[in-house]
Amino acid sequence: MTTPDVRHRSGFACFVGRPNTGKSTLTNALVGSKVAITSSKPQTTRHAIRGIVARPDAQLIIVDTPGLHRPRTLLGQRLNDVVRATWSEVDVVGFCVPANEKIGPGDKFIAAELVKLSRHTPIVGVVTKTDVATKQQIADQLIALQDVMEFADLIPVSAVDGFQVDALADVLVTRLPEGPQLYPDGELTDEPEATLISELIREAALEGVRDELPHSIAVTVEEIVEREDRDDMLDIYANLYVERDSQKGIVLGHKGERLRTVGSTARRQIEALLGSKVYLHLHIKVAKDWQRDPKQLRRLGF
Repeated sequence: MTTPDVRHRSGFACFVGRPNTGKSTLTNALVGSKVAITSSKPQTTRHAIRGIVARPDAQLIIVDTPGLHRPRTLLGQRLNDVVRATWSEVDVVGFCVPANEKIGPGDKFIAAELVKLSRHTPIVGVVTKTDVATKQQIADQLIALQDVMEFADLIPVSAVDGFQVDALADVLVTRLPEGPQLYPDGELTDEPEATLISELIREAALEGVRDELPHSIAVTVEEIVEREDRDDMLDIYANLYVERDSQKGIVLGHKGERLRTVGSTARRQIEALLGSKVYLHLHIKVAKDWQRDPKQLRRLGF
């Protein structure tokens, strides 16, 4: 319960930045649970995933967005559209820049767009990944960011070791409007289970693949059914799509070994998510050049 002198706040925040600046890891750290998949591969995030941070004084809904980038495919264009549509609807935006990387053209491109938005939406500068940077690098990055644009707040954080994660939540909450809870108690995300499951499978498939393959992988969950003879077992049927026959071999691995590893890794994560035993039926399909085909993009959920 909130005390009478503390007004409850509720609203939406989103993190924006180049691909691979730690947005999804930061979202998970704030929510305190895994709602967005993470990977060392850029452009892992493909949907606007909502994570819910519940506090006595506020309900902060964080929208994790894809990294804004120069698109080379129709999929890339649509991911950028997701980013711009999201940040036009939130109450506060966190602009993420890693502490250990020089500010580059990609950051300045995003900042130029955020300057227009800052007339009516506060922009918080977030220096991420402080756990892999020196104190001098962090200080230099905070100074460098001030030259890029004017921020409502500036804060260094590390989602890995928890440095200032709670302080960042405080900063974002102060920018939210007063209002009641928007989601029921106990909810961590409003994403459908099938979406979360498909993302966990894709995360497992991204590990260890060659650099040219990550963007070619898409996953759909076709069916989730309870096992007739067991009430503690779910059968999940999912398709893993690639763009070319040669990529199918990469995902399969020698005698199907890689696909089995993907399946077992994903299954453990899905069981943790659902609190139930899972048998994962995973099939690889080729959808030729799906990233450039409007019809196939719709079928795959983009």
